[in-house]
Amino acid sequence: MRFPTFLKSLLLGVPVGVTLLDCVGYVARVEGVSMQPALNPDATVTDYVFLSRWAVRNMDVQRGDIISLISPKDPTQKIIKRVVALQGDVISTLGYKLPYVTVPEGHCWVEGDHTGNSLDSNTFGPVSLGLVTARATQIVWPPSRWQQLPSTVPKTRVPIAMGKRSTSPGSTKAANNHTVSNSSSSSSNSSSPLVHPIEEVHRLN
Repeated sequence: MRFPTFLKSLLLGVPVGVTLLDCVGYVARVEGVSMQPALNPDATVTDYVFLSRWAVRNMDVQRGDIISLISPKDPTQKIIKRVVALQGDVISTLGYKLPYVTVPEGHCWVEGDHTGNSLDSNTFGPVSLGLVTARATQIVWPPSRWQQLPSTVPKTRVPIAMGKRSTSPGSTKAANNHTVSNSSSSSSNSSSPLVHPIEEVHRLN
């Protein structure tokens, strides 16, 4: 009689689990150096982060958020970067084809914290908000790294002009303009990005 009960639990549990992953969030392993020092601060540490789908359900992102997004260079891959500028902001670029860019409506400008070791908007330009899949809210493993991930922009990368924020449908949050210096200029090779569920791996470049 226990077997049918197990089957009932399984049939109920699988849809609930899938719904949680689709709507709420999941844990992902971070690989790579492009978000140092915020994530994977050295070669001996591999961070696991909680990625909240719920936080971006209205495509509402703030300056400084660390987000997961579909790579504009390869739709089969996901990358994790920091939002540096929002629509209407004017950003000074680092090696992009234009020295200054006004972020178009419905887009954001993303960068890795490890300047010079990141494949980001300085390569592929502004990113559509439709490519954003989740926001990294906490480091959940290892225990020595447990912490919230604040929405902060390195002070050297603050937009030179802030656009008037037009909010997404259903969004009421104001733009976040906090600043902090946490970028790194050391050089090393970075690999290309990748992800999949619970074991969802983000190779940062």
